[in-house]
Amino acid sequence: MPQSIKKTITLSDGRTITLETGKLAKQADGAVELRMGDTMLLATVVSAKEAGEGVDFMPLTVEYKEKYSSAGRFPGGFLKREGRASDYEILTSRLIDRVLRPLFPDNYHADTFVTVTMYSSDGKDMPDALAGLAASAALAVSDIPFNGPISEVRVARIDGEFVINPTFEQLEKADMELMVGATADNIMMVEGEMNEVSETDLLNALKAAHEAIKDHCRVQMELAEAAGALTKREYCHEVNDEELRKDVHDKCYDKAYAIAKAGCADKHWRAESFDAICQEYIDSLPEEEREAKTPLVKRYYHDVEKEAMRRCILDEGTRLDGRKTTEIRPIWAEVDYIPGPHGSAVFTRGETQSLATVTLGTKLDEKIVDDVLNEGRERFLLHYNFPPFSTGEARPARGVSRREVGHGNLAHRALKRMLPDNFPYCTRIVSDILESNGSSSMATVCAGTLALLDAGVPMKKPVSGIAMGLIADGRDGKWAVLSDILGDEDHLGDMDFKVTGTRDGITATQMDIKCDGLSYEILEQALNQARDGRMHILNIINETIPAPREEYRPHVPRIVNMLIPKELIGAVIGPGGKIIQGIQEESGATVSIDEIPEGGYIEVAAANKASIDRALEMINAIVALPEEGKTYTGKVRSILDFGAFVEFMPNRDGLLHISEISWDRLPDMEASGLKEGDEVQVKLLEIDKKTGKYRLSMRALQPKPEGWVEPQRAPRAPRKEGERGDRGPRREGGPRRDGGNRGPRGPRND
Repeated sequence: MPQSIKKTITLSDGRTITLETGKLAKQADGAVELRMGDTMLLATVVSAKEAGEGVDFMPLTVEYKEKYSSAGRFPGGFLKREGRASDYEILTSRLIDRVLRPLFPDNYHADTFVTVTMYSSDGKDMPDALAGLAASAALAVSDIPFNGPISEVRVARIDGEFVINPTFEQLEKADMELMVGATADNIMMVEGEMNEVSETDLLNALKAAHEAIKDHCRVQMELAEAAGALTKREYCHEVNDEELRKDVHDKCYDKAYAIAKAGCADKHWRAESFDAICQEYIDSLPEEEREAKTPLVKRYYHDVEKEAMRRCILDEGTRLDGRKTTEIRPIWAEVDYIPGPHGSAVFTRGETQSLATVTLGTKLDEKIVDDVLNEGRERFLLHYNFPPFSTGEARPARGVSRREVGHGNLAHRALKRMLPDNFPYCTRIVSDILESNGSSSMATVCAGTLALLDAGVPMKKPVSGIAMGLIADGRDGKWAVLSDILGDEDHLGDMDFKVTGTRDGITATQMDIKCDGLSYEILEQALNQARDGRMHILNIINETIPAPREEYRPHVPRIVNMLIPKELIGAVIGPGGKIIQGIQEESGATVSIDEIPEGGYIEVAAANKASIDRALEMINAIVALPEEGKTYTGKVRSILDFGAFVEFMPNRDGLLHISEISWDRLPDMEASGLKEGDEVQVKLLEIDKKTGKYRLSMRALQPKPEGWVEPQRAPRAPRKEGERGDRGPRREGGPRRDGGNRGPRGPRND
């Protein structure tokens, strides 16, 4: 067996995380096996030795995969093998990528692939909180240049206490849940959802998470040292011309600064103006040098543009579109924009615009979730679409990108806790971004709130969102927090911090940091500034639609829910679904039923009230309990010599004895005139408590003839000793079938 190196991290509650290298996947540049209980992840990293020709960025690919075998399950579908990544796997991959990517050297451009695979799970510990640690450990034991290590933890507040990496069961009790990624010195990434918490609570959660991450980073350094991986590979992925860099800066900076200071709100004008400066410089180069130097000029000019924008904000307090640092772009919003959906809204902030629609559906519209560790149904869906035309790009839209999945997930987390409890409808929001220049996910939150209210959804509270930016200069210590950032401020700045919430607290957040040394002082100011921005946007939402629509639109399906005893579920469904299908065919309503701990949960949906009423009438007839003394309309099912069996309720037959048909004494059933299939009015006289049988009567509903007297039965003659009534004399002892003799029996007890 090969020699391996192990290191252990002990959590505050006594659980342990083990990192091991040197045993598996040894041909990768770095490989680490992580175990926590019965959860096991394998992280590998491979990086090319040379960069691709003309590549001037970090081509990093992160893949997180979960094997169905890890939980002892078969994949669904016909192929019975893992297919495309689920949304959960995509979101976990993004969590890893967002922390790792900023920490590779700026001049490292080799293709790099990080793969984290879950091979085992006990269904208790959450693997996504361990994936970032595993990926970083694989980088730590490799020779790939990386300014880490990092780790990621989930922090949840449960009963007022912060818990690091809670189990699935613990997380169900949390009112606050965050994924935090950081180095030993700085927080790099935050994403999570909350139940209207304060800014102070959020900061305290970040501090608790960072303390745990510091220990993770220390153990990774010990692992790297033991593996002899502290020395990283040498590389040269950039060829620079410092004289050209200086010349580009000297000739272009003042012009770029003037454009940045102009304060024009039109991003296309700015882009064209900035590009014109670069093109002017390129055109000034000797023709024989132009082609060779153009890539370098564009790279150096990008740095010039970035510096001009940042210095303009820090020195002049002027942003690219002329706003102050705390100012929010002009907003206009409109609801009921499209007649077809059940709710719709347009939300426009500056050059960012979201068209959101809401569809209300029945239980049959729920999304079936079949992930490795998560099986169930989702009743609230939010889909975010970012077509190329929203930024003026001339290219086709091909499928849903990881970015769209991530932005949609953030908006989903922002809104889901504000949907009403026990809301009968399955709800779907679709946000189509029609224009984009910064923070389209936050526009989705605002447009989604407006569309929900327009659909008549009684939200607990409206939600708004805002994206905050940061410009920080480590040389002179200056920094500025920006409210409602532009796309360029996101791209060229140091932070993208999205915060959503109600008037009473934060519901979701997402933060990506691109600089070192982000202090809690800066975070606190960003959160307070974000709160002011949220309140401003909430005021506009309230002016646009102050309350949910009082009535659903006519084409919204009507839904009624009811709960029945568990033992009656089968009666409603019927053999092979015959009864429930019959209800749907006759009423025109859609009926679904689920077994829950409290009983059978029935949902009846239809386009009109008459269909719902008929379906409910038929269901109530099945689940209603028979009552002694109550009158029913029944159908004669069979006729016997002594009476008839009448179905007086669905699947409930009772005996109508010949003596209970009429006040007159009937000689036989033919004299009653009853036939199979006849409808009759009957009264339920008695329910036998032992057998559960029902005794019915027709005559009890007829007027009693005057002077009528109940016929008296003739008294039974006394029996003689040894006799058994009309069955002849009692048999005494005699031979048994087995050849023996029966002894004499004693006298019969009459």
